[in-house]
Amino acid sequence: MIPDLIMKDAASIDQSDDKAPDRPGTEIDDRPTLFWVQVADLEKILDSETYLVPSQMLREMDWKVILTQSSSASKEISMNNGLLIVPRSTTYLLGQVSMHIQIMRWLFSHDEVDIVMFHDISSAWFLPIPLLYRLAGRRRPLFVKDSRTFHMGSGTQGIKDRLRSLYYRYSHRLADLWVDGHLAITPRIAEALGVSSERLLGVWPSGVDPSKFKAAHETRCWPGEDEPVRLVYIGSIHSERNLSTLCRAVIAATNQGMKFTLTIVGRGAQQAELEELASTTNGIVVIRPAVPHDEVWKVLADAHIGVLPFPDELKFRVSSPIKLFEYMAAGMPILATRIVCHTDVVGEGEFVFWADGSDQEALVDALKQIWVTRWSLPELGIQAVEAVDQWTWEASSIKLATALKALKSKEQS
Repeated sequence: MIPDLIMKDAASIDQSDDKAPDRPGTEIDDRPTLFWVQVADLEKILDSETYLVPSQMLREMDWKVILTQSSSASKEISMNNGLLIVPRSTTYLLGQVSMHIQIMRWLFSHDEVDIVMFHDISSAWFLPIPLLYRLAGRRRPLFVKDSRTFHMGSGTQGIKDRLRSLYYRYSHRLADLWVDGHLAITPRIAEALGVSSERLLGVWPSGVDPSKFKAAHETRCWPGEDEPVRLVYIGSIHSERNLSTLCRAVIAATNQGMKFTLTIVGRGAQQAELEELASTTNGIVVIRPAVPHDEVWKVLADAHIGVLPFPDELKFRVSSPIKLFEYMAAGMPILATRIVCHTDVVGEGEFVFWADGSDQEALVDALKQIWVTRWSLPELGIQAVEAVDQWTWEASSIKLATALKALKSKEQS
């Protein structure tokens, strides 16, 4: 049934926005075409820059990039400045089914696509694709699976989360049987997923556009001798991120005579719990809703230290935390747990105050380091800015383009 839905009327889907007919005197667009499948609504997710910025940078490197995004407000599939807007039901499973069918139908009507890049959630839905192209007797584009999150179940998760972890684990194994190669956010996630070096096309980490955070560094007012040091965390608010322990560590440090405030900005399942805790702290801890990405720099400008309190667990060890780079670009010293996703980036950078564990005692010890050396924060902020150059979206996009180009060249040869 699904193959019929995909193939039916595929040729009738309007191509006018994407490919003009060849006419005498018309230049043929011979740029390689990347069809990048991601299924979130980019107006609603916190990490939209992960997709939007590299897409634009690839275009500047002479790629034609078509990036998908879902929209519950749209009635029909449409193209807008390189974004393929795909209608999606608000019902989760129905939304996934209908969206992927629409994406596959669109793909079948666009033979100019050279490479399709997709993420974990699409792996199972795309399983019929090789067979469909073979049955139709058509050349299929190259398919690349890009792994940016490690989905790990735990005993504390509910049945939904455990089923989701199983889905990702087995869909990855199935995808490995037919995709033309893999990309990864870090070498560690490729290793954790069992991707062989022969199948790994390249690694492209998270990044940052330093120009968007320059004003935060330039306008920040550092604390005076008796003023509190303002800590900030921006990101998802979930229990596994160790934010409750961070809050209690800040409260404990304050009770010991140090002066700190902590602002947590974001949304997630633990938000209500932390709001209740914050209400008992007399303003020491504040929980704020998520802000649009173009306003993040303002939040960082009002703070002195960026915090990454994650525990030493596999899902964090294999990650490339985008907020680390944004803190650095904003000229902020950082309080971070000493885990490899942090140390791989900054090594023993002096602008990081390390917590040797994720427990309250270790975090309080790191806060003590900050408090006794708070006079050095402006200089450490300068060091953070200087260290971010190799972690820009431009540098990451070059790695992505290099991997995709090598795959295409290999196919042509």
